[in-house]
Amino acid sequence: MACPLSFEFFPPKTPEGAAKLRAARQRLYAARPQFCSVTYGAGGSTQEGTFTTVAEILAEGVDAAAHFSCIGATRQRVRAQLAELQRLGVRRLVALRGDLPSGYGLGGEFTYARDLVAFIRAEFGAAFHIEVAAYPEMHPQARSPQADLQAFAAKVAAGADGAITQYFFNADAYLRFVDEARAAGVTVPIVPGIMPITNATQLMRFSDACGAEIPRWIRLRLQGYGDDTASIRAFGLDVVSALCDRLLRAGAPALHFYTMNQAEPTLAILDRLGLAPA
Repeated sequence: MACPLSFEFFPPKTPEGAAKLRAARQRLYAARPQFCSVTYGAGGSTQEGTFTTVAEILAEGVDAAAHFSCIGATRQRVRAQLAELQRLGVRRLVALRGDLPSGYGLGGEFTYARDLVAFIRAEFGAAFHIEVAAYPEMHPQARSPQADLQAFAAKVAAGADGAITQYFFNADAYLRFVDEARAAGVTVPIVPGIMPITNATQLMRFSDACGAEIPRWIRLRLQGYGDDTASIRAFGLDVVSALCDRLLRAGAPALHFYTMNQAEPTLAILDRLGLAPA
């Protein structure tokens, strides 16, 4: 089964991390991704690293999407940063509201991601392909699932070309969200975000912070393995591969992997799905 793929990375903080990421990217490129995305820290705290990593990926011959957040930013600053990305050759963005670093007031001239999307379209026309975030299990700060769906639809209506979801482990949550989005008039592709399971403690910490639900049976199994890394990885491979298989059979348009700057966990899933590079 053929499937468009994309991979997400975060900007490395050390020269050693940068070298490891370059090696991981080269292995993942063999899967011929449509693009690779690079995250953006709270309040733009990793901007330089994001731009540098995106430029490296483009130089390696692969399309790259820069995450771009707007909370706390001014229109002037956003305009200048987008012009810099355009100068670097970036043609894809993942447009986000983003989070402010702790201790900062709200400030800025943008309140929601839809404001950023509308601004990009007004200032740059069709120069960028814009992805936005989607939350099958509801954004942790949303008032209700209905309000979250309305906010998502507004983001898309502002000019988004597609959406990438927060990771999840319940296929029904994604499938229902897509059905409800279609009923609300959203027609763009909604690509599921996939998180390989390699480290139980880290996964639970991430999930608690971002509102992603770990089903009870998965959480209990992971806790039961304790420090047995090999068993955690084997179990995680089974769970996430089965999830991807169901999503693709149900019509998911692509898969977007949160790689955590590692190649092996994602490649193992692709191999299980019959999507690994030859």
